[in-house]
Amino acid sequence: MQTDRDVERWLREDVGHHDVTNHVPGETTGRLVARESGVCAGLDAAVAVFEYLGCEPRRLIEFGERFETNETILEVTGPATDVLRGERVAVNITGHASGIATKTATAVSSARTVSDEVAIAGTRKTTPGLRGIEKRAIAAGGGDTHRLTLSGMVMVKDNHIAEMGLVGAVSHFRERASFATKIEVEVERPQDGERAAEAGADIVLFDNCTPAEIERGVKLLPDGVLAEASGGIEIEDVPDYAATGVDVISLGTLTHSARSLDFSFRTG
Repeated sequence: MQTDRDVERWLREDVGHHDVTNHVPGETTGRLVARESGVCAGLDAAVAVFEYLGCEPRRLIEFGERFETNETILEVTGPATDVLRGERVAVNITGHASGIATKTATAVSSARTVSDEVAIAGTRKTTPGLRGIEKRAIAAGGGDTHRLTLSGMVMVKDNHIAEMGLVGAVSHFRERASFATKIEVEVERPQDGERAAEAGADIVLFDNCTPAEIERGVKLLPDGVLAEASGGIEIEDVPDYAATGVDVISLGTLTHSARSLDFSFRTG
């Protein structure tokens, strides 16, 4: 969850050192209104912003719920200066996070046309400083957060394999990782997935492979080894990858290319 330090940083960035624009006398009420439909995320951060400013926010919708065009999802009361100072930060965060949640929900729905089991996951392609909000937005849309940090799982990538070889890299990290830490190996050819599993990988990531290549690779894996598809996958590609038999489809586009949803903030 965001801390007071996060909120301070957001507000300092927006308000600056001499805010004249929002010096408005008296008390007021405000409403955060959706200008398009979507899935709610980021509202906890918006609430934290207004609470930090001494206002009284009241959420009207919960994390992961759908909202419709022109629906009010948050009400705020407090000094007009502080309500207005929190307005833009709250709108930006909610719009950004809800855009990610909505795109994730679309991807999950697309996968479900083919498979009830495959997970839709994010990646570490997140905005610096906003990873927590973006990962929670993926969860709000029904997706899996994948690794939250590098500590979450060992991922043996092409650079590791170039330095140590596939078998050597898996052995190297297996010796250093906790018994509770899974090891995932990234491969670019179906047959290398089988080699990775034999070397001790818990998960094989088929990177930048076609659905046909991944389907061949999945069939070569022993029972108990999970298969993940990743690399340039867009929403419209999800059904084809879901049909390959993989356990996980990860998409960087959920975070790095999600369009912010349109919200407005109305006072009075």
